[in-house]
Amino acid sequence: MREIEVAEGADPLTDEAILDRFQRSKNQPTGSQTLGLRITAVNQAQKSVEVTFEARADLLLNPMKQIQGGYLCAMLDECMSVACMVASGMTHVAPTAEMKTSFFRPAQPGLIRGVGRVAKWGRTLAFTEGELYDPEGRLLAKATGTAVPTPFKSYKK
Repeated sequence: MREIEVAEGADPLTDEAILDRFQRSKNQPTGSQTLGLRITAVNQAQKSVEVTFEARADLLLNPMKQIQGGYLCAMLDECMSVACMVASGMTHVAPTAEMKTSFFRPAQPGLIRGVGRVAKWGRTLAFTEGELYDPEGRLLAKATGTAVPTPFKSYKK
């Protein structure tokens, strides 16, 4: 697996510093705000993150009073994308090129726990995995994805 280069002269960030950066951010994207995203743990060595989502009934429900599947996909995408940022030492974003999602049980409003990880970081692609769990620890949905790691300085909006 290719190691990610840290900018010359820069010290690598610790897991604690990255977590603190996420938790203090005042610029959380509106999509992340809508999903109620909160980063709770990062592990650069394992290329993984743990997050929570506060799934609000007034925003995310389908007609059956369950969290609509598209929002669960967005949650999984967040888990996997943030895992890529963490795996890179906060030097890269990783736009998703493709994603496959499997749904195992309906998700209800309230707290949803997410786990994201980078299974492999290659030269031009990153392979990612994500899971969502209900408060009882039951698997709600699982995804795999392919992302395109891009240095922050090269990222174009």
